[in-house]
Amino acid sequence: MSVRDLVYKLYERRLERKLSPAQIPRHVGVIVDGNRRWARAMGLDDVSRGHQKGADKISELLVWCREAGVEYVTLWLLSTDNLTRDRSELEPLLQVIEGLVRNLVEQGWHIKPMGSLDLLPDHTARVLKQAKETTSHRPGLIVNVAVGYGGRREIADAVRSLLQEQASKGASIEELVEVLDVEHIAEHLYTRGLPDPDLVIRTSGEQRLSGFLLWQSAHSEFYFCEAYWPDFRRVDFLRALRSYAARHRRYGS
Repeated sequence: MSVRDLVYKLYERRLERKLSPAQIPRHVGVIVDGNRRWARAMGLDDVSRGHQKGADKISELLVWCREAGVEYVTLWLLSTDNLTRDRSELEPLLQVIEGLVRNLVEQGWHIKPMGSLDLLPDHTARVLKQAKETTSHRPGLIVNVAVGYGGRREIADAVRSLLQEQASKGASIEELVEVLDVEHIAEHLYTRGLPDPDLVIRTSGEQRLSGFLLWQSAHSEFYFCEAYWPDFRRVDFLRALRSYAARHRRYGS
């Protein structure tokens, strides 16, 4: 172990000692950003190698979350906007995501896909649906895998689902308007049944949500990290937890 690694290990232990179990977020959302830029910074012509490096990092993150006591993790792997990328880049990225999901299933995680699966190629959608079916009984940390996800589309899908549900019961638009509240919409989101994220982490230095969990993040705390996602370290994760623990959550003010 190098001197630098030893220093980081000691720093990690110091951060861990300062974290109280009562201050750990139940639900952490992660925007895994910067894979392409990491590949270019490393002088790699094939950006899919950056995506693969980022996929490898996810298994580490989930172990860190489980060790810390986090109960839910939502990973944004592919946005609806990403689906418009050139086919030469999109297809390798989808292959990386499919491989990642299969690995997470083999590693024993409880996987819940979220997003507009109907927009994805059939083979990618099948991998995600099979992961859900195979792991639905597993206890412990729940991993939401957001693929083909966009916050605005999620809200539109929720409203559409709500209207269809009410129409099947014979309710009119006028009757729905009289009783509609935020909980009705929340019950039709991709994350229905799960708590909203307490902490949202974004890597690569960008300080925006880009449509990630627009509805659910209304009261979330945010942590922006300069590192590209493949370079995200356990010490960065612990710093995010420390930052979250230091904040006084006021919910709506």
